[in-house]
Amino acid sequence: MVANPARRSQLAQAAVAILGSEGPRALTHRAVDRKAELPPGTCANYFPSKAELLLAMTQRVFELLAPDPDRLDQLADLPAAEAPARYAEYVTERLLEHPYVAAALIELRLEATRSDDVRAVLEPVLHQGFATDVAFHRARGLPGGREQVLWLHHLVNGAVLDAITIPVHPGSKVGEVVARAASKLTA
Repeated sequence: MVANPARRSQLAQAAVAILGSEGPRALTHRAVDRKAELPPGTCANYFPSKAELLLAMTQRVFELLAPDPDRLDQLADLPAAEAPARYAEYVTERLLEHPYVAAALIELRLEATRSDDVRAVLEPVLHQGFATDVAFHRARGLPGGREQVLWLHHLVNGAVLDAITIPVHPGSKVGEVVARAASKLTA
């Protein structure tokens, strides 16, 4: 493994951008080199296998989607009954802030249904993320439990998919719609 973390991150970022904006067929080592504006062969040197590149991309997607600690502090001050809706709204906002990142995550999930290698990389990350969300929900004392967190995941994922593809209601404010639905799901 080549040990330049900044270069690895640059390549992973370029790969996420390609996957999210151009799709899986466009994702090649050479395309990543071009997008990252690095010499040919750099991506293959850092990530010799597709599985290694996909793992780096998965890690980069979740780095890009990481919550802002200050915003979490603000949300922590909300009454427990209101908090799930605002957390769901915030997650939706983060996903839609850079639509190519959300699209890349969806592409990775789709590819995981066709490739055991991708599934082996992505599945544990998604399962751990869900478990972390459930633990956060419980630690915060939010209404409901594991089932409500699952509902909120499905709500946010569906709303984001709709928003970044062909929205059924293009004029709607997706975050607000998610917040209203989340309020009803956790009431």
